[in-house]
Amino acid sequence: MIQKVLWVLDLKKNQREDYKKLMNNSYEQYSLLADLFYYPIAGFSDVAGKAQAYLDEHYPIAGNELRKFTDFVLQASQIELEELFTRSFDVQAATTLDIGYVLFGDDYKRGQVLVNLNSEHKEAGVDCGNELADHLPNILRLLHKMKKPEFRENLVEKIVAPAVKKIITEFNPQKIEKRNVIYRKHHRTIIETSNDYALIYQFPLKAVYQVMREDFNFKEIELQQSRSDFLKSVGSEMKIEPQ
Repeated sequence: MIQKVLWVLDLKKNQREDYKKLMNNSYEQYSLLADLFYYPIAGFSDVAGKAQAYLDEHYPIAGNELRKFTDFVLQASQIELEELFTRSFDVQAATTLDIGYVLFGDDYKRGQVLVNLNSEHKEAGVDCGNELADHLPNILRLLHKMKKPEFRENLVEKIVAPAVKKIITEFNPQKIEKRNVIYRKHHRTIIETSNDYALIYQFPLKAVYQVMREDFNFKEIELQQSRSDFLKSVGSEMKIEPQ
């Protein structure tokens, strides 16, 4: 009986700690993480170091995920950082950071997502700059600044987390090689990469995913193949090219 009472008290204590953590969470971590996904300019090592220090203190599991990326940033040249970002998200990109496209491709559902997100950004005072409302850094800043807890949770569970998870899968070495095979066949060339760091952006993405899991304890959604599937879309484009 005493043991049961102690277990209940311990459970209530854990619930109080979870509630206290939730109440004290300003979600500033998402703005720190957003900075990792902008084009790296001078001083980017300071950006990575600041995010690393925050995660090490508050989210150690996510900090461990990020560390390989931070270590690379601290020793890389500016040219290497710029080329890596371009290779990862622009030219022959592993994927895009526009999460609405990641989930829905050019389907009308993405348009609906963009319309709703534009309203939320405006209300929260998030400046999207030259990017669309579903661009991952803009979304992460929105998670920090928005004042609607229930909407924030739904946004993470149904849109942000599934999209980030899908982006991470595109950094799988086998997928990268299949993509390169397509390019070799049709263009006789691919961008040269280093096996040491070619897939390095998977680590900040994994850190983001881990932080969201700890903050929101969401139910993971099983993803179906979407119209934005990179290998499928690239293969289709190649087929219609003139020979």
